[in-house]
Amino acid sequence: EVQLQASGGGLAQAGGSLRLSCTASGFTFDRYAKGWFRQAPGKEREGVASIARYGTTYYTDSVEGRFTIYSDNAENTLYLQMNELKPEDTAVYYCAADPMSVLLTPGPYYWGKGTLVTVSS
Repeated sequence: EVQLQASGGGLAQAGGSLRLSCTASGFTFDRYAKGWFRQAPGKEREGVASIARYGTTYYTDSVEGRFTIYSDNAENTLYLQMNELKPEDTAVYYCAADPMSVLLTPGPYYWGKGTLVTVSS
């Protein structure tokens, strides 16, 4: 059974940093594409960053240069390093995985439960 669990959310001030983690089990971690999504109150879920099976990374424009997605295959863990946080980054963040690809739009992926990130101004 594929399981994903996001953690690391919390409260940060604008300009600060947080690192999210997503621990995975039930599948061959390094053979799956993975990604991070977020959903702000009253808004649709959106893609933030993804990493393809062979390591290529993609970012939505609003986080390019501030966020970094990476994975530790030995630990079966996906990370999202978030720097220069802005109040508009406030959202519940979710990790996702798929054996083929994870695009920056929600899809029929395996999903973990989210972790809340709140950025104060």
